[in-house]
Amino acid sequence: MKNGIYTLANDLVYNQLVALLNSIEVNAGAGVPVCVIAYNDQVDKVRREVASRKNVTLLEDPDIFARWEEFSLQVWQSHPTAIQTWQERGIKKFYRVGENRRYCAFDSDSIFEKFIYLDADTLVMQPLDFIFEQLDHHDFVVYDFQYKDPAHIYNLKSPKLLEIFSQQQINSEIFCSGFYASRRGIFPPEQRDWLLTKLNEGESDVLYMAAPNQSVLNYMRMRANISFYNFSLNLPASKATGCCVTSPQFENRNNVLYDQGNRLTYLHYIGLSYKLFNRVCDGENIDFPYRDIFLHYRYLHEPEQRPQFATKARAYNAPPSLRTRVLRKLGLKVEV
Repeated sequence: MKNGIYTLANDLVYNQLVALLNSIEVNAGAGVPVCVIAYNDQVDKVRREVASRKNVTLLEDPDIFARWEEFSLQVWQSHPTAIQTWQERGIKKFYRVGENRRYCAFDSDSIFEKFIYLDADTLVMQPLDFIFEQLDHHDFVVYDFQYKDPAHIYNLKSPKLLEIFSQQQINSEIFCSGFYASRRGIFPPEQRDWLLTKLNEGESDVLYMAAPNQSVLNYMRMRANISFYNFSLNLPASKATGCCVTSPQFENRNNVLYDQGNRLTYLHYIGLSYKLFNRVCDGENIDFPYRDIFLHYRYLHEPEQRPQFATKARAYNAPPSLRTRVLRKLGLKVEV
């Protein structure tokens, strides 16, 4: 296939996956091909959901997974402290192994020639044709403001960072790995080997361990000098929109969000745990930004299943109750 959308999911993010797929159907087009990459083997509910949708497939190819997992392992083995630090925390192999499966979209055996990757905790707000069209001019396309916060991409304390990349690159080429567009085959095996060589020469010190796949993907793109375009840096300020759930100014018009009159491309519920979404779907009246938008798309095809709240809403970031504080002080486990 020529164009399509990838996401990464397992049963823990099932509710968010359904909302994302419904938002793609309504706002991007019912026929847009979507491929769900299995985060791990816990995908029974995901399989059933995929089977119910004509335009959606599930990627569970062990050979493709193995290639990119081995590459990711070698990346972190090159790091001076990562593997040992994670082992001491009881983490096997490396942190967030399943997240590296998003790299499968770049594999020469992947199904889409050009693709958009979206995290499962996003909602699409408009057709994405203009993103695909930009891939005719650049091999990597994003739309976010992550470049304002490089501390969540690279180890800014590393003396290697400004030896490898200029300050201008750091200020303008960093992106969030929750949404990006690219094409298959841009990181062939020989290029991956070259990247590993550079990392083993000491460049791995620049990687940010707390967001391993986001850091590695930024490094790969920047180090390989893949042509890059960020809509947020190229659109007029009056036309560029935000995308983050922490932005309070978005206006809801018929379950589509607008930023100063401009339709969002996507909304990213970044920083909100999947547990929060699951608890709300189970009937807990916990409020969070743009909750009604999420619930609209989650229950688009089964409105009768939408939770009806009988209690007063509690803010997702409300301070813990006295009871919770007491239990914690006594060392007792509290469900958050």
